[in-house]
Amino acid sequence: MNYKVGIIGCTGMVGQRFATLLENHPWFTVTALAASPRSAGKTYKEALNGRWVMDKPIPKNMEDMLVLDASKVEEVASKVDFVFCAVDMKKDEIRALEEAYAKAECPVVSNNSANRFTDDVPMVIPELNPEHIQIIPEQRKRLGTKRGFIAVKSNCSLQSYVPALFPLSKWGVKDAVVCTYQAISGAGKTFERWPEMVDNVIPYIGGEEEKSEQEPLKIWGKIQGNKIIPATSPAFTAQCLRVPVSNGHFAAVFVRFENKPTKEEILNTWKSFKGRPQELNLPSAPKQFLNYFEEDNMPQTKLHRDLEGGMAISLGRLREDTQYDYKFVGLSHNTLRGAAGGAVLLAELLCAENYI
Repeated sequence: MNYKVGIIGCTGMVGQRFATLLENHPWFTVTALAASPRSAGKTYKEALNGRWVMDKPIPKNMEDMLVLDASKVEEVASKVDFVFCAVDMKKDEIRALEEAYAKAECPVVSNNSANRFTDDVPMVIPELNPEHIQIIPEQRKRLGTKRGFIAVKSNCSLQSYVPALFPLSKWGVKDAVVCTYQAISGAGKTFERWPEMVDNVIPYIGGEEEKSEQEPLKIWGKIQGNKIIPATSPAFTAQCLRVPVSNGHFAAVFVRFENKPTKEEILNTWKSFKGRPQELNLPSAPKQFLNYFEEDNMPQTKLHRDLEGGMAISLGRLREDTQYDYKFVGLSHNTLRGAAGGAVLLAELLCAENYI
């Protein structure tokens, strides 16, 4: 398998993360970089203008690549088999741009939230709801396309708790309280560019609580006719805090079941859980998706966010609660599993299942 891919929104933090992940990807070769008109015509290195924030250097095979104007859809689409989208624009503008690429017969795998609640756009965590990609033929009918479509990944904060709860559905997950402690890279920032976050916690992230409560219901949802109908349960309530951490979103979770499982049943389910990416042995899939740590002081952001290339989920402190059935903590890497890495894994799934 060899696919030519583009990164739209290549200069932002998630765009940079895409660049590092795709540098040596076994299936995907970057043949187009695109961003706003002010970056167009410059080399990638010039367009970044000292704003590169990844640990690895700018990929050698991309630094001298000329950045295209993302709004010139036909030009970008002519150079690629599909695109990853991580643009920083208003939601209605993103929706229009992604649809324009899809209608130009260029599939879009998006990190953006703009199309997450479009009825026929699959929002996929590949291990949990891979069957949602089966809605794509219906979306193509609406768009009038043969190849083009849009698929999205869910919000980055979901990855720290939804993968732990979803496999427990056989006991009927009734409701959950979630508090997320989110890294500053989730806002596209570093400590240099956001000095007020040092030694500080901000108890508000715009729109995040609504996403954290509503998006899981689409993941739990079912395809009916030409749309994905979100589930009505579990009920989620969330508080989302910005904390002084560079990368890694943490969650404290309280959960109640219709039929309460034992602690051993939960731990065994987490340990044995595999999804479609593991079955297909996709290049970015973690071998062990859910990792449980027995020590009381684990997992820790600094120690475990990069587990399996940042694509695994770390869990710990599972114990009975006085008001809910159980409580536990979860950790995920927000720009790897939560953003670019999750989108790359989704693209691998779409290729392996012949949608691209």
